[in-house]
Amino acid sequence: MTRTVGIGNCLLATLLPADIDLLAPGLEMVALDQDEVLSRAGDPIEHLFFPHSGAISLMIDANGQSVATAIVGREGTVGSLSVLGPSPSAITAIVRAAGTASRIRASRFHAAFNRSPAIRHAIQIHVSAMLTQFQLSAACNALHPVEARMARWLLHLRDRIDLDVLPLTQEALSQILGVRRTTVNLLMRNLRAFGAIRSERRGHIEVDRTRLAAAACDCHRTIRLDVEAIISMKAAPISHSGCSG
Repeated sequence: MTRTVGIGNCLLATLLPADIDLLAPGLEMVALDQDEVLSRAGDPIEHLFFPHSGAISLMIDANGQSVATAIVGREGTVGSLSVLGPSPSAITAIVRAAGTASRIRASRFHAAFNRSPAIRHAIQIHVSAMLTQFQLSAACNALHPVEARMARWLLHLRDRIDLDVLPLTQEALSQILGVRRTTVNLLMRNLRAFGAIRSERRGHIEVDRTRLAAAACDCHRTIRLDVEAIISMKAAPISHSGCSG
């Protein structure tokens, strides 16, 4: 691990140097390994992670099953809900695409959060965007066919890593969607026949973004536009490209 000011993360990049200086002594660069669990539902939130690359899914557990409610990349952070109070994590955060992140202990982040109006503002915007993702994903999970939902989640992951080859197994997809592996296998065949999936080999899925968008429900576009609207209305412009969700 090495010290880092973390400006490869878009949320941190919105902060002025004086605010970054409050965080910098506690920030460490860490690797995000694929399938790594960063936090578990029911456990205290010990760290916040500000991804520079990669993607993390936020999972809700219910009745012994899990389903994804949001995905986070370099535009945001994992663990931000800890600022709402000292309660256990409500979600399980799992790395879906390997990358790197700036990590800071929750206690150190909360101290900086309490001292800096700019940090509080940035986190409030992020939390608002995440709650929007949670709400729209919950509606999508309840209302839309599973094949359209799978296409949507594949698009969300592709947006974060900006690659057509996604590092996903069918087991990971079954967790994200809250369905059986056999269902995922059938959906993969359907999307391959449609041309939305070009190929699949163990742990990797190559997609055609245009056809995948045609197979997905409108929720992908709705979530992306709503989140971007929240950020653009409330935040200062981000100084470097690639930071939209």
